[in-house]
Amino acid sequence: MTKRFSGIAASPGIAIAKAFRLNNEQYEPTSDKVADVHIEAERFSQAVEEAKQELEQIRVMTEQRMGAAKSEIFEAHILLLEDPDLIDVIIENIENDHMNAEFALHEVANSFIEMLSTMDNELLRERASDVRDVAGRVMSRLRGVSYAAVSAINEPCVLIAEDLTPSDTAQLNLDYVLGFVTVVGSRTSHSAIMARSLEVPAIVGAGAAAADIETGTMIVMDALEGSVLVEPSDVELTDYHTRKAAYEQRRSELRKLLDQPTISRDGHRVELAANIGSVEDLQKVLANGAEGIGLFRTEFLYMGRNALPTEEEQFQVYKHVLQRMNNKPVVIRTLDIGGDKELPYMKLPVESNPFLGLRAVRLCLNKPDLFRTQLRALLRASSFGQLKIMFPMIAVMEELQEAKRLLQEEKEKLIQESIAVSDNIEVGIMIEIPAAALAAEFLAKEADFFSIGTNDLIQYTMAADRMNETVSYLYQPCHPAILRLIRMVIQAAKKEGKWVGMCGEMAGDEKAIPILLGMGLHEFSMSASSILPARALIKQLSHQEWAGYSEEIAAMSSQERIHQFVASKTRSDLI
Repeated sequence: MTKRFSGIAASPGIAIAKAFRLNNEQYEPTSDKVADVHIEAERFSQAVEEAKQELEQIRVMTEQRMGAAKSEIFEAHILLLEDPDLIDVIIENIENDHMNAEFALHEVANSFIEMLSTMDNELLRERASDVRDVAGRVMSRLRGVSYAAVSAINEPCVLIAEDLTPSDTAQLNLDYVLGFVTVVGSRTSHSAIMARSLEVPAIVGAGAAAADIETGTMIVMDALEGSVLVEPSDVELTDYHTRKAAYEQRRSELRKLLDQPTISRDGHRVELAANIGSVEDLQKVLANGAEGIGLFRTEFLYMGRNALPTEEEQFQVYKHVLQRMNNKPVVIRTLDIGGDKELPYMKLPVESNPFLGLRAVRLCLNKPDLFRTQLRALLRASSFGQLKIMFPMIAVMEELQEAKRLLQEEKEKLIQESIAVSDNIEVGIMIEIPAAALAAEFLAKEADFFSIGTNDLIQYTMAADRMNETVSYLYQPCHPAILRLIRMVIQAAKKEGKWVGMCGEMAGDEKAIPILLGMGLHEFSMSASSILPARALIKQLSHQEWAGYSEEIAAMSSQERIHQFVASKTRSDLI
């Protein structure tokens, strides 16, 4: 009889195959006293060096397949193997306690893993899997056994695992691994992010039901809905083969919209842009017909390295992006570090609540030299395309005015140095703090445009950490309070003749797109893979009709009621 369970749909698609259970059981070494601690310490150091060489090979392979940004995790793993807090402590345990290398590694790594696993921040908790991955790799070298077997899979399967490390995911042979299901994980875990880059179906966080699946069991994984069928009936198999074919046909049909403008059924045009974190993301942006870049997250230029990027390094990246986009608009967000994004080499003070602390534009204004370097690089690149500069985390008018003052000062310096700078740079802000949304009518007089960052706007409005699973039910993009704030922002900008975009996950949400279209949102910026489905949806909607629904939607009391309304109206739109 078919068993069915659910998980988090982390990367869309449908896979039908027998399961392959990845058993990476933790090795439990015994404690043995060693006679010559120097030989034992050298044995450990040699294992570390071999693991680093192996990781470098995986890093290069990942960069070739998925780009430099996705390979940065392996640079971080290599840095872990150079971290004195980890490696030196293990060597000290060997030398001081005559401890064998396997047991010393196990003890120290486990203490790190336990500490990270109890952190409130989900991204820090996920660092525990990085330590586990690195320690497992070194342990395998000490034991003389191979580490992980994903690269050895040689027949079609759905991979089942407790978790997939980044190195596991990077080595998947997609000729054989049709999809994967993990017991633990979230949409923000490394494996989920890499699955979306590889465009392989993935369901994560499926729980104990996934842990019971054995190799050879027939599996259907529906990563569109987040459901898994174990030992499906012949009728169910036929049904899912049909669904899979329909999904793939739909993807093929969407390619016809690649070079078309985004125009609603009644002739209203909007812009569909893409969010990117690195130059490697440009290939998918262009391949999916984006009309611009609505958010370039520049903080990734600063992460995964040991020092701040230079002005020249940044200039070359910004120039490259602007040139590749061939004069399509490119919104580049200034440095947004803090909260869940850290720069260890800056040695910033530890804050009890970093999401409400010294982050984004607050940090940049606090460290103007850091900010000026980025502003100069952006200004120098501006003559190579249609650049728009955006300041994140603006809460009060004074922050915007000070950021613009610094930008103007650097512009004047460059002109004095006879360096070309565009005269048509729009300067806007992210609306992600409720105070900014409520004061949008004032900020619209000073900013050239707004881009609504719904990921943060929702968590700040609902007072609910979006990374905290226990309060995830409060992450409601279509909650009446959120929609009222968005509407307020759009109306304030319209009054001043300014345009409004959205660069949060909500912009690509098919339940929200009709509402946002009716509100008058000008630009929708989303992951590249969401652009064509969004374009297809908008072409079937009437802007005028959805504008007419705005008052009715604004009077609804819950997200559930709003979702029901949207579903009923979009069904009639699509008939």
